[in-house]
Amino acid sequence: MKQLDSDIAIVSGGTAGLAAAVAAAEKGARVIVFEKAATTGGTGNMAQGPFAVESRHQRNRGIALTKEEAFKIHMDYTHWRVDARLVQAYIEKSAGTIEWLEHNGVEFLDVASHGMGFHFTWHLVKASSAGPYGHASAADMIRVLTERAKSLGVQIFLQTPVKKIIKTGNRIAGVVAADRTGEQIQANANAVIIATGGFGDNPAMLKKYTGYEWGKDIFSHRIPGLEGDGIRMAWEAGAAPTEMHAHIVQCVPGCSFAEAPMLAFTFMHPNLLVNLNGERFVNEEVFLNSTFFGNAIARQKNRHAFMIFDEGTKNYYEETGFDFGPIEKAANIDGEFRQALDLGNQHLFISDTLLELADLTGINIDGLQQTVKEYNIACETGRDRLFYRKAKYLKSVKKPKFYAGRICPGILGTQGGIKINYKTEVLNKEQDVIQGLYAAGNDANSLYGDSYMFLMPGNTLGFAVNSGRIAGENAAEYVKSNK
Repeated sequence: MKQLDSDIAIVSGGTAGLAAAVAAAEKGARVIVFEKAATTGGTGNMAQGPFAVESRHQRNRGIALTKEEAFKIHMDYTHWRVDARLVQAYIEKSAGTIEWLEHNGVEFLDVASHGMGFHFTWHLVKASSAGPYGHASAADMIRVLTERAKSLGVQIFLQTPVKKIIKTGNRIAGVVAADRTGEQIQANANAVIIATGGFGDNPAMLKKYTGYEWGKDIFSHRIPGLEGDGIRMAWEAGAAPTEMHAHIVQCVPGCSFAEAPMLAFTFMHPNLLVNLNGERFVNEEVFLNSTFFGNAIARQKNRHAFMIFDEGTKNYYEETGFDFGPIEKAANIDGEFRQALDLGNQHLFISDTLLELADLTGINIDGLQQTVKEYNIACETGRDRLFYRKAKYLKSVKKPKFYAGRICPGILGTQGGIKINYKTEVLNKEQDVIQGLYAAGNDANSLYGDSYMFLMPGNTLGFAVNSGRIAGENAAEYVKSNK
């Protein structure tokens, strides 16, 4: 077995792992990073930017949200069911982390929000070239952190997954990994940081710990390699578990922005939404908060719902334009619908009558007809007496053809699994510290309770980079004090 010696071994080179590596190396620690994929970054390569409060970018924009206010918003949202010390440490660190990233070469494009009513906490990373999100992409942040880590002497082993954490008594002694040829590597280290990104690519863990069954009642993003490796190894080393949740949003399976942008934006508007009983169950405006919208859908029969609009609404999107989003007008909704159906999409439906639509979707026809009747009265009068939806979003369902899309819970990732304290030290079931073991990012992210903190966007990437920094700094201090 190949032997390596280091101060700190980091399990995975995603956002949290890279932030930890740089932070620890800046404090003089010798660091090894083991990454199972062929590149660093993981899901961070698909993100746009981290959360922060009281950054210089917010001050320059006149955004007055304070750390105290952000803390209260977060704790009220979670009903104080989360670790207040960890939340405080994260928020307190966040503005300094933006400065730290800039010092290391990351550039920021702007401060943004998800939409109306949400706070401007999302610090969009400036991309070197336009990508799927325009000129905002955290992939450039990943590139900068990777280069910075290497310049500090961090060893990064790609396609080399960690298999086991070595423990002597109650202290961590290193890890065992395997390279692409299968050769085992033992990295002797006084501290280990776990940052493997959760278990979103592990259907068995999803079903066991969240209750969702992949491909049946949950769809959407499934990032290869996120199989819960770090969580499993932490538990084997004695770590206490936490509540584990999926980051739920709503989605139309098989309907992506990349392949069908007009269709995707059409289904991101407050059109009529019904469940299998044909009944409305939510103010459709809630779609602006994709977490809340996904939660509402997840409560319905089969965890499915159907968004319905008619020819008149389709024409409105083509002639007048969308109410939200970077695309002003639809150009070819029919064409994208036909293409998706030709490719075998089983979640999109077109019909000439409501009866036919009910047959295609399985919606109860009596419930659907009664709901459409009541809904059209609301559209005519401008008053939604059921859920008080704003009049400007009320568009009647009268004119064939009728269009529908099955809306299901989607998953952007998972949170939780490894219990940590505000120093990111891993705790055992007696809530005592396991000496030398740290965890960061989604593996240890238990900040939200049961629902992602959508009111202050950028939290998942924000927690990854901030908890990574905290873990790296504290692990380096631990190593120094135990030499």
